[in-house]
Amino acid sequence: MFNLIFLCLMARFQLNDTICAISTAPGTGAIAVARISGPDTFKTLENIFRPSNKKKSIQQAASHTIHHGTIISDEGPLDDVLLSIFRAPNSYTGEDVAELSVHGSVYMQQRIMEVLLDHGLRMANPGEFTLRAFLNRKLDLTQAEGIADLISAHSKMSHELAFTQLRGGFSKKLKALREQLLDFVSLLELELDFSEEDVEFADRGGLIRLVKTLKSEISSLLGSFKLGNVIKTGIPVAIIGKPNAGKSTLLNAILNEEKAIVSEIPGTTRDAIEDTIVIGGFSFRFIDTAGLRAAENEIETLGIEKTWQKISEASMVLYVFDATKESFEDVVNALEDFKDIAENPLRHLILVGNKIDKVKKLPKGFTSFVSQETIFVSAKRHENIHQIAESLVSKVSISGINDGLVISNTRHYEALQRSIEAIVEVEQGLVRNIPADLLSSNIRLALHHIGEITGEITTDDILGNIFSRFCIGK
Repeated sequence: MFNLIFLCLMARFQLNDTICAISTAPGTGAIAVARISGPDTFKTLENIFRPSNKKKSIQQAASHTIHHGTIISDEGPLDDVLLSIFRAPNSYTGEDVAELSVHGSVYMQQRIMEVLLDHGLRMANPGEFTLRAFLNRKLDLTQAEGIADLISAHSKMSHELAFTQLRGGFSKKLKALREQLLDFVSLLELELDFSEEDVEFADRGGLIRLVKTLKSEISSLLGSFKLGNVIKTGIPVAIIGKPNAGKSTLLNAILNEEKAIVSEIPGTTRDAIEDTIVIGGFSFRFIDTAGLRAAENEIETLGIEKTWQKISEASMVLYVFDATKESFEDVVNALEDFKDIAENPLRHLILVGNKIDKVKKLPKGFTSFVSQETIFVSAKRHENIHQIAESLVSKVSISGINDGLVISNTRHYEALQRSIEAIVEVEQGLVRNIPADLLSSNIRLALHHIGEITGEITTDDILGNIFSRFCIGK
């Protein structure tokens, strides 16, 4: 089956030629790397690369070696470079691969590519090197997607999620699930060959126990998606409160930049302002919102409606109040609107008493009568801002979630949902004692959806969609 898919994809993506691309980021740098992969890699280099050691032949050079030399164009010597050689199958793509480390001017990068293209190579499509690695079974589809996530990771946690996926942690879990199902479906289908003799090879009790285990493990993975998604995109933190409580000043203090306009005029913030910062290895997406009050015009009404929308989407909420004006009773009354957040173990509400630089004595009663954590700060003077950061980090945890495995990919989530639906059908079929052929069909459907995740079952449209999102050169 995989060989058939491979042949179709070879035709669809032109994977039987030799490709090249600049793999380093666009722009000027000390070094740029041009990557080459395909059957004509070393034949091409033999024509354009002159090793400093005249006795060496690139065609004969050993894999995983580096050679100094000169790139030659039609006009003469072009650049002194280092050539790294990786021979098939022990390379990133599984093909013959070479990397040229050239001087990093934009001009030199362009000229190197011109020389390679003039010698019959083709410019690589986005993600084509990794696509070839997948088709040559150097990695599976989840690992390939892990590479894309690793490149775009912007925090310690998003990096760890991507690296775990790249190292095959998720793939191993899926492989174990598939193998258990395959064992059972094989026995069920063996029964079909002996249907006239009325024998059972597959233990129905064992299958029931397996189905319950699979449901539990897949449900755990599905349950981790919300956390995985916010780690990948940033944990949303809504900053809310009445007008002039200092929400915008607090946002600026947390970000340590003038992101939001600060004014004494109530209702200055009409639209939600967002920015992301990494704290303690986690990416937090802070959202400054319009002040909560009776709106005075249509524009402010829209801003307040958006505030409530952002509150509903946020994993964490900072309720900012003016410690110089709002009494204990004011805050307690305001919190009535946020009981659902305060009582939800998966969401967090933190009270932030602002403008302590303007009060002689901190308000009493908050810590005694309000169950929510309360932090008093001066956003204007950046006092105690670190306490907010520490509190937010302390409330993020991935412990206890499916042995630390967290999914963050929407495609994986949807495939797991379809697979658990098929497994539920298997479970119900066992209760109804349906025939082995129908049980086998439902198990095969679950296997299909799990296989979609790792790429054991796939189509060129799925692959085209995934790898088109990669950067060129990877």
